[in-house]
Amino acid sequence: MKIKMLTAAVVALASTGAFAQSSVTMYGVADVGIEYLTHAGGDNSTVRMSSGNLSGSRWGLRGTEDLGGGLKGIFTLESGINIDTGSGADSSRMFNRQAFVGLQKDGIGTLTLGRQQTLLYDFGLNYDPMAIATRYSIIGQDGAFASRADNAIKYVGTFGGVTASALYSFRYNGQEVPGQTSRGAEYSAGLNYATGPLSVGAVYDQVRLGWMPGIADTGAKIQRATIAGTYMFGPAKVFGGWRWANQTMADNHVRSNLWWTGLGYQVTPALSLTGAVYYQAFHQTSADPWTLVASADYALSKRTDLYLNMAYAINKKDSDRGIVSVVGVSNADQPINGQNQFGAVVGIRHKF
Repeated sequence: MKIKMLTAAVVALASTGAFAQSSVTMYGVADVGIEYLTHAGGDNSTVRMSSGNLSGSRWGLRGTEDLGGGLKGIFTLESGINIDTGSGADSSRMFNRQAFVGLQKDGIGTLTLGRQQTLLYDFGLNYDPMAIATRYSIIGQDGAFASRADNAIKYVGTFGGVTASALYSFRYNGQEVPGQTSRGAEYSAGLNYATGPLSVGAVYDQVRLGWMPGIADTGAKIQRATIAGTYMFGPAKVFGGWRWANQTMADNHVRSNLWWTGLGYQVTPALSLTGAVYYQAFHQTSADPWTLVASADYALSKRTDLYLNMAYAINKKDSDRGIVSVVGVSNADQPINGQNQFGAVVGIRHKF
């Protein structure tokens, strides 16, 4: 009830005094479609309405204040919504997508504090052919590309064609605990270079897992390193990338390499087509899943578009990788070991 009352208060503020200030903007995305999915939870197929397929459905407030001398104060509050049911995307957080405040200085960069997109998230937006769409994209293979971090300090600065970024989270999921400063910590660094039609980027990220229930090993961690690039050829854009992951625990050590490639093509000013292939190889196992994705997007206007996305997951006997994002997906959506999975979604997206 308190969250509902606070939501109403924020919306009222945005529609009155806050809207009178040009530095505060309300924005959002409404994305919903009809999905067909095979081998959901085993041998079942399903037809359902799904929210946030090409882009996560959301609403938010974004503001800036000119402090003089090229310095600005900034903030963002962003909440995910389920268009199919009208509910919030996260019952435990009002602003589950982003909630941060910071400073921006010309020639120096931006420093923000709060709940924020990780550097892997930013990297995925730029270098995944499907721009980390929930249905369907690289996050069906690795959900870290759609991750956010609580309690995070983030810096991003652009100098010519080079963008440098860094993030540190005191505890990336939940409240910090006295005496356990390293458990649940996350830190990462990234570089991006863009010139003409070429863009190349790299990110290193490490997460400490000691805070998680059932994990007594305070040194448990997951490391990721990734590098990718894109190149524009007229109306075509080529993608290619690689990600290394290493999960270290006292009784478990998992390593994998994920490769992907893709092509985007602007057929007409309104119609764009995208194809992508993802392959992940796990060390010392035969669980090496493939994901194939095809997408067509037709713009009715600058803010409204129609889309059709299709994907096919290929699993070996030790793999149960599905095509839907592995972030927050129930087991009812996933195939069982050795089963392949096909999905298709047709929908509409409106940005405001």
